[in-house]
Order: sequence, then structure tokens, then C-alpha cells
Amino acid sequence: MSSPSKRREMDLMKLMMSDYKVEMINDGMQEFYVHFHGPNESPYQGGVWKVRVELPDAYPYKSPSIGFINKIYHPNVDEMSGSVCLDVINQTWSPMFDLVNVFEVFLPQLLLYPNASDPLNGEAAALMMRDKAAYELRVKEYCEKYAKPEDIGAMPEEKSSDEELTEDEYDSSDEQVAGKADP
Repeated sequence: MSSPSKRREMDLMKLMMSDYKVEMINDGMQEFYVHFHGPNESPYQGGVWKVRVELPDAYPYKSPSIGFINKIYHPNVDEMSGSVCLDVINQTWSPMFDLVNVFEVFLPQLLLYPNASDPLNGEAAALMMRDKAAYELRVKEYCEKYAKPEDIGAMPEEKSSDEELTEDEYDSSDEQVAGKADP
């Protein structure tokens, strides 16, 4: 690729053409949300997370910033901020990787094989090491509470003041306020 911006564009289009729902945050191609489904045959199966992705100006030479918006219970994800502790993304990133790798390989591997020795969530790490069954139960509880597919669209988002009203918000009739007119 001739420039980072062309590569960013190509990787984003490749991600959009895959099975992932991508929502742009603003007009640029540097910040967006991706709907990420928990891997099958794991305690995260059935969960759907909105993951915020920020691409630095130097992408693909510098790694993307990845964070979960809705809560997830995992030793390597900060429960409050959603920050991800993942060596491939944070330290060993290479321009050979792309956004599809992040969502098809790196994040599923992180969820399937947590690293309790390098935690961002100490409680999750301790529970996983002490009682694996209780840890998996807590993961499933979080999935049910915070990562249901129908909830993903209702996540709080950063709204700008110039966004247009949806048809439902715009179409509030005067009848509801004033009552029906006399015949």
C-alpha cells in the first residue's frame, strides 16, 4: 500500500464486507464500533459486545486501540474502562496484521485463553485461578446481564448535538399533548 490512509481504508472496507457490523463514530475512518460475538463453545458464547476501535494516524505501523463498551468479565479486560490487555495488539503488532485479524483471531483467542498472570481485572484473575467453574458462571452472568444481542443497539453512545432526530422522536403528535380535538 502506498500510504497508511489507503491501508486504513482498505482494512476498514474488508472488515465491513465480513460478517461484522461496523458503526462509524464520526465522518473520519479512524473511530468506529464493531459488534463482536463471543466465541462458540466458550462461556462467552451468545454474548455480543460493542467494541470501540481507534486507528492511529500511523496505522498499520502502529496498533489500533481496542476497548469493550459494554461490560465483560475477563482477567485481561479492565471492567470499568473496557481496555484490553493483549500482547499482540499492545506490544507485538505488525503491519502484516489487519482489523479482521483482531476480530477473527486476537479477541477470540483472548476470550478462549485468558492470561491470569497479567491481569487488568484482578478479581476475575483470582477467581479464574481459584475456582474455574465459579469464574465461568460469573462470565455467563455478565453475558446475560450486559451482552445480550438485543441490548447492543441500546448502548449509550457519544451523541453530537447536531444529530437529527429519528422518525419516532420527530413524529410525536400534538394529540398526545393536547388531547383529541372536539368533533
